[in-house]
This record gives sequence, C-alpha cells and structure tokens, in this order.
Amino acid sequence: MTARTASPARRTRIGIIGAGPAGLMLAHLLARAGIDCIVLERHTRDHVETRIRAGILEYEVAQLLRETGLGTRMDAIGFRHDGTNLLFDGALHRIDFAALTGKHVMLYSQHEVVRDLIAARLASGGEILFEAEATGIADIHTGQPVIRYMHEGQSKFLACDIVAACDGFHGIGRAALPAERLREYDRTYPFGWLGILAKAPPAKDELIYASHQNGFSLLSMRSSSVSRLYLQCAPDEDIAAWPDSRIWDELSLRLAHDGFHLQTGEIFQKSVTAMRSYVAEPMQDGRLFLAGDAAHIVPPTGAKGLNAAIADAAILARAIEAMLNRADPAPLERYTQTCLARIWKIERFSWWMTSMMHRFDGHTAFDRRMQHAELDYYASSVAGKTALAENYVGLPLA
Repeated sequence: MTARTASPARRTRIGIIGAGPAGLMLAHLLARAGIDCIVLERHTRDHVETRIRAGILEYEVAQLLRETGLGTRMDAIGFRHDGTNLLFDGALHRIDFAALTGKHVMLYSQHEVVRDLIAARLASGGEILFEAEATGIADIHTGQPVIRYMHEGQSKFLACDIVAACDGFHGIGRAALPAERLREYDRTYPFGWLGILAKAPPAKDELIYASHQNGFSLLSMRSSSVSRLYLQCAPDEDIAAWPDSRIWDELSLRLAHDGFHLQTGEIFQKSVTAMRSYVAEPMQDGRLFLAGDAAHIVPPTGAKGLNAAIADAAILARAIEAMLNRADPAPLERYTQTCLARIWKIERFSWWMTSMMHRFDGHTAFDRRMQHAELDYYASSVAGKTALAENYVGLPLA
C-alpha cells in the first residue's frame, strides 16, 4: 500500500493506532499542547473499557494523572498503598515505600484509567474511532505517512505528520519497521499465572507476593469487595482442571502465615497468562514511533506494563511538542534512546522479581538456596529493601 494509490484521506497531525493506555495518554497530552490527533481503535468502546489488566500505578504516573486532570476518580475509588509484602517461610516481610522512598503507589485498575482517558478525550471534542482497524502504514520516510484502516465496512486513509503505533504486541506498528533494522530480545518463562477475580473482600490491605515450594502466588484487589489473586501454573495450564475449590485450597496453602485468613467468595473470572520479557529496538523509524506493548513486554511480577506504556506516551508527547511547537527535533530523534534507558531498567526489575519469587522446575538444590538467600537479603537489609522500593514505586518518567 502506498499513499500514491490512496483515495482522498482524512488529515491530522498525529495518527495514533490503539486506544490502550499508551495511545490514549498520548492523545490526552497532545491535546493539552494544542496538537491535533486522531485515535484508531479496532475494538468497541465497551471492550477497551472493560478489559481487566494491571492495577498498580507508580508514584509519578499517578502524579501525571492528577496534574493533567485525570486523578479525581483515582483518588476517590483507588487505593493508596504505602508498602507491599514479601511472604516466604511462612513469615510476612513488609517493604515500607513511604519510609524508604517518601513515595507510594496507587492501586487503580487499568480499565478505570482507560475509562477516564476516553471520557476526557471525548469531553474535549477529541476523536477516537472505535471499530477502526489499522491495516497498513505507508510512506514513513516521506514526512507525510499514511495509515490505512477499515471503518464502517470501508477502507479509509488517515494522512498525518507522525504515526504513533500504540497497538500492542500483535499490532501492525512494529511489523512496519524495516526488518533489517529491527532487533528483538526475548525471554519466555516456563510458567504462567492462573488469575482470578472473586467477589470477596481483600484479606490484606496491601499486596502479598508469596514464594512457596508449590510455586508463586499473589494477593491483590480491585475494590473493597473484589479480590484479584494469582497462582503460578504451567503456561499451557488447562483451566478446567482448576475448579473453584482447588483454587481456594491452593491459595490458602501458598499464602498461609500467622494470623492470616483468606477471604473466599464467588469466582467470576478465570484466565491463564503466559510470562515473557521482550524488547524491540529501535522504537522508531522515519515518522513511525512505537509505544507500550508494541515495543516491549514485561512479566507482571514487577507491576510495570501499564506504567511503562504511560511513560512512553509522556516521553513521546514531550518530544512531539518540542518539534511541532518549538521547532526542536532533537528530543524526537532521541526517543528510542530516552525510552530504552528506562525500559531496560524496568525489564531488569521485572525479570529479577520474577526470578526471585517463582519456582523453577530446573533449579538444583543450590539454586533454591540462592533464591532463598536473595529473598532473605531483600527482606531484611535496609539497602535491599530500599532498592526494591525505589524500583517498585517507579523510576522518573525521563
């Protein structure tokens, strides 16, 4: 597909593919800078507003939401967490974020962030085309790229100055980068997470990351009446082999510690999530820029996926504003370098948390002792706890 064969196209400054956190935050920040953009989203509005995803917002991400007018619902219905907990050998060890870093995190589900971003976008007169599937990107080296998309049963074109591909791991954005330039770094983990949503009050007011001989588990929450819990399982686990009673029994076993009682209730969602680490370099070519899962994936152990996407959007928005509003192309030229300096640190933290907390079938007795020693160090050393807390509450948005 080339622009030369296109029928008359719509025109905008920035064409954004994907109405997830990265695409919507980018549109929100650009609109505040007076830069026109259109968001193309292949799913329905209901679909993107109800997808249950991550729940932890780093300190600076939560601050960004507040500073840009998006923090009202988060502060009203979200949960401020001043710490988190590591559980091993039947003992709970709290990591005090507030004392160690002076910061906190917010537990506020990704779909709520997406709802807030969509509402703000539409209230300001901005445009999101739902059920508009991007099918091709052309002319990224001409300064006038074009996105082909299907909408309302017709093939259409969006001409723009810049294309921002925020379309996820399986989107078309990364595939539009020249194959000879693309470098991919990938690690697939030999386990997954069996996740549930249950109508049960959270049994703890902060998250519990549990290392157990049967495997990792995580206690989280979505509201005062809905718990979100996870169990380490095989990546191809047959979810039919896990009736509710087996899930609750295994969670109770892995999360057991003095005085703890797991709240149970109706399980209304079950799913298995595979675990991987992935980075694509570069994150740009010509007038095409990648953000969020289109460029990188982290295992959820470090609670970084949503935050990394929003950080990309903030960096890209500042760079676009510098070029279009101040005629300074340097930040946009450095976009990959700026993002990846942060992304690789996030990848390291997520890989480290995953490696420290999970059971690996291939581990020798020595490996298991080393894993235990590492847990003990980070739970007991002030320096270790500070390093964990600093990474968990989030690095600067650059």
